Amino acid sequence: MKNYRLNRLFNSRSNRCFDVAVDHGFFNQPGFLHGIEDMGSVIKTLVDAGPDAIQLTVGQARHLQEIPGREKPSLVLRTDVANIYGKELPDTAFSQMLEETMLQAVRLDAACVCVNLFQIPGAPEVHAQCIENILKLKPEADFYGMPMMVEPLVFQPNSKAGGYMVNGDVTAITYLVRQAVELGADIIKADPTDDVSQYHQVVTVASGIPVLVRGGGKVSDRVILERTAGLLEQGAAGIVYGRNVIQHDNPRGIVAALMAMVHDNADVDTALTMI
Repeated sequence: MKNYRLNRLFNSRSNRCFDVAVDHGFFNQPGFLHGIEDMGSVIKTLVDAGPDAIQLTVGQARHLQEIPGREKPSLVLRTDVANIYGKELPDTAFSQMLEETMLQAVRLDAACVCVNLFQIPGAPEVHAQCIENILKLKPEADFYGMPMMVEPLVFQPNSKAGGYMVNGDVTAITYLVRQAVELGADIIKADPTDDVSQYHQVVTVASGIPVLVRGGGKVSDRVILERTAGLLEQGAAGIVYGRNVIQHDNPRGIVAALMAMVHDNADVDTALTMI
């Protein structure tokens, strides 16, 4: 049954997916609302742009699912909330999951759920909470036929980069991705490596589970497009970008450019003309 929902995520022509993440307000972090203050307007713009999926929280999914018609992007539902994105880790760090997660996902007509697997210097208890969340979620995902996207994130020290910057070390990423696969992920949403040419190692260690790559911090159009091209060449099954879309001056244009790369193998220069 999971394949029925996966068919709503992955394009039949390319067998790839472009998911736009707009779940940043869940985390109560200053600066995370830049570009997404008016969620109704943001979602309308994204729906018009037409990515494969939009990643939202339980409280904001209504902006997507209330839109009539069958051509809108699929819903990826964020299932967990954490307090670990600041420059300093709080005295009590946590990653907590929604109650009756899968029931809420089914009621919201989600095509997939997304759950974190954090590896944070100085916060092993949060890693343990994430594993507990995934272990609880896995049998429910199987029962309801709901694909489970696991997001293994290797943090740089919070004091150096906050909790939202990528640690692009290929060894650290591959080990955590493999743990996510071993825990039962149906889809992986992983960090990019510093050296994009190494990303095939991440794809290989995922053992056939599709790997979508997160965007990380806001960069220039050419940088994000060149990175995307390299990741797709290395075997990535798609991308999950947030700030590089929602904070862009032309969200519709950057979505069009990225969709052309993901599904039609457009080159960087061709994609740039679409923005």
